[in-house]
Amino acid sequence: MEQVRRKLLNSVDKCVDEALEGLVRSNGDLVLLRGHRVVLRSDLESIKGKVALLSGGGSGHEPAHAGYIGMGMLSGAVAGAVFASPPPGSVLAAILTLWKGGASGVLLIVKNYTGDRLNFGIAVEQARSQGVQVDMVIVADDCAFAQPSKAGRRGICGTVFIHKLAGALAEKGCPLDEIVAWVNKATKNIGTLGVSLSPCSVPGCLPTFQLPPGEMELGLGIHGEPGIKRSKVASADEVVKTIINHMTDSSNKSHLPLKSGDKVVLCVNNLGGLSCLEMAVVSKAAVHCLEERGVLVVRVMSGSFMTSLEMAGMSLSLMKVDEEMLRLFDAKTTAPAWPNLSTTSVSGRNLFIEPAEKPAAASDKYNDGSLSSVIRLVLESVCKILLQRQEELNALDRAAGDGDCGSTHALAANAIQEWLQTSRIPGNLGQLLADLALLVQDRMGGSSGALYCLFLSAAAPHLKQNCDGAAWAKALHAGTEAMKRYGGAEPGDRTMLDALCPAVEELMKLSTARPDGHMAILQAAVEKADLGAESTRSLTARAGRASYVASEHLTQPDPGAVAVAAILKAILHSLKEES
Repeated sequence: MEQVRRKLLNSVDKCVDEALEGLVRSNGDLVLLRGHRVVLRSDLESIKGKVALLSGGGSGHEPAHAGYIGMGMLSGAVAGAVFASPPPGSVLAAILTLWKGGASGVLLIVKNYTGDRLNFGIAVEQARSQGVQVDMVIVADDCAFAQPSKAGRRGICGTVFIHKLAGALAEKGCPLDEIVAWVNKATKNIGTLGVSLSPCSVPGCLPTFQLPPGEMELGLGIHGEPGIKRSKVASADEVVKTIINHMTDSSNKSHLPLKSGDKVVLCVNNLGGLSCLEMAVVSKAAVHCLEERGVLVVRVMSGSFMTSLEMAGMSLSLMKVDEEMLRLFDAKTTAPAWPNLSTTSVSGRNLFIEPAEKPAAASDKYNDGSLSSVIRLVLESVCKILLQRQEELNALDRAAGDGDCGSTHALAANAIQEWLQTSRIPGNLGQLLADLALLVQDRMGGSSGALYCLFLSAAAPHLKQNCDGAAWAKALHAGTEAMKRYGGAEPGDRTMLDALCPAVEELMKLSTARPDGHMAILQAAVEKADLGAESTRSLTARAGRASYVASEHLTQPDPGAVAVAAILKAILHSLKEES
């Protein structure tokens, strides 16, 4: 049994009034006409002597219609109940308020639905009998029906284009009859067609139609009325192609004639329930499909413009334009629902720019042959130890994390071994650390890969010019600080820093020690790292993935800290052997 869908409302009866009040409360340029579901510009004096524009219809299509009120668009909008035409009394009250406010005329922009034609029509006749200069234009942009019935084509999202063009003309001060002539010409150049993957449901009611899973409905209206054809859900590209083919098929009596070389504005309209991600994919597909036909897409608006409550679907509207129509389309408006579009043509421009080239490697300042052989020994020793201890580190990590600490370090070791076989070791130590940082970034993965990359990247600049003890001290300090800053951990949080920080603190003595004392400092640093790693057994994890694990389960040392101690030990051993 189909359920009534839950909606985040207070009451079914009051939802329209509360929604209109919510819109007006959150927008200082709008006011409500007391006693009616009518929203107006709050600065009505600014339309004195100009044509006022009034639109409206059922609610549930938000941001239509009240979202299009503002300088350069509508002067007011009349709302009915959800998916129901507004009563003539409210339409008349809106017309008279605008007329008495000093408008030179009032134009009603109405979508082609019988209820809207009747109720807006009644108000027009009553206003005329009171001496108001008033006229009405009907928008019928729906391309669904190959043989439209006597009721004609429905008015759907293309109406938003008319709000914009008529609004720009009214703002310029054009007289009523001129705007009517313009709009009647423009409506012939607009077409819309939609597709839905789900029905929608009026608050308090069952869904408007049943759609079996995996099926979609083509050519539906904006009130949840079913469309012209059902088919299996296809890819975004195929759906867009189907829509545009049907819209422009000359055997379809309600088609929009479109040929190569035509300029169009495209509106990709979310019917309510599609994600922004899907909308962007559909926009790409639509522009591509039109450009393949030789059509020039000059503007694209993508978003929610005329919705159907929560329907998961979209419609495409096309408006053929010339330079004059495009100027009206681009004219400024303060209407809150109108997008802030670029005035650069979409078609015919380059989509990509090339990324900046990587700077050429600094020339080796001190290409000391003996240095590269020492570096090779050190790196080989580090790789060997990490590969030997892979399983041990994974086992430690299984208690606290996802069990891959050893594997991640092994990835780095394999990458460095490969690099040692295929690349020349730079004589410049700063360059070496920068190269290793990139290698670790690309090949190691995991948060430890990111942390090592940060350490090496931040340390590298300090060793570009020279590599004495003071330079090493600065480099190691900078690397550790970067890890703390971006990783958000401190010593004592049960991370690799518990081994690294005490070791680096010891290594800071390099800045003042004589060269013959360097090995002793390194020896002491390795001992500090070992003690630091061992101390993590009793620490509570406060950072990293282990911080989500209850501390009674963490009885082993932290794998990251153990790995750091192992790396420092490998460096010490290889340097001892060398000397």
